[in-house]
Amino acid sequence: MAKYNESKCRLCRREGGKLFLKGDRCYTKKCAFETRPYAPGQHGRARKKNSDYAVQLREKQKVRRMYGVLERQFRNYFFKADMAKGATGANLLIMLERRLDSVIYNLGFATSRQQARQLVRHGIFTLNGRKVNIPSLLVKPGDEISVPEKNRKIPSLMEAQSVIARRGTPAWLEADGAAFKGTIKALPQREDIQTPINENLIVELYSK
Repeated sequence: MAKYNESKCRLCRREGGKLFLKGDRCYTKKCAFETRPYAPGQHGRARKKNSDYAVQLREKQKVRRMYGVLERQFRNYFFKADMAKGATGANLLIMLERRLDSVIYNLGFATSRQQARQLVRHGIFTLNGRKVNIPSLLVKPGDEISVPEKNRKIPSLMEAQSVIARRGTPAWLEADGAAFKGTIKALPQREDIQTPINENLIVELYSK
């Protein structure tokens, strides 16, 4: 599987906004985007007039990198969102939010989506009482995610619990940090996704 091994802060600077790829660091003054809010490279400060295609591509790349999804996966999500009822762009974002790794991040069990994905692959969590190791699994209302007793002393889990207070928990989720569990109360809605994303640009890109 393709893996990005360079600095994650370069991705935020390239996309022109915080993607929250480095957990707690993104909320501090140490965040690279706070100190250098321009594209990386020697021409990063240059003013460029982007074409419509470039703007659409950058928006797609921003969302793809934010959720840690490969190009083929992202395209498949788009096609499924396009076939579903409702607005394609909103369906796409809701589908990405329903991914297990994204839900675990939003519940406060990980400081970043990448860390959540790694914890899921190691079998740290259970879904409705059964061990699960598939980060892309889509949750549904009524599902319960929990951490078994033997896994609760993992340092990254303890660290994440202290960070969640800064981010807050989305209304469609219910987190119980003391019991190391979370419940999906309902499907997320477009207004629940606070990150500034213009999904219409992505729809326009794939509609060409």
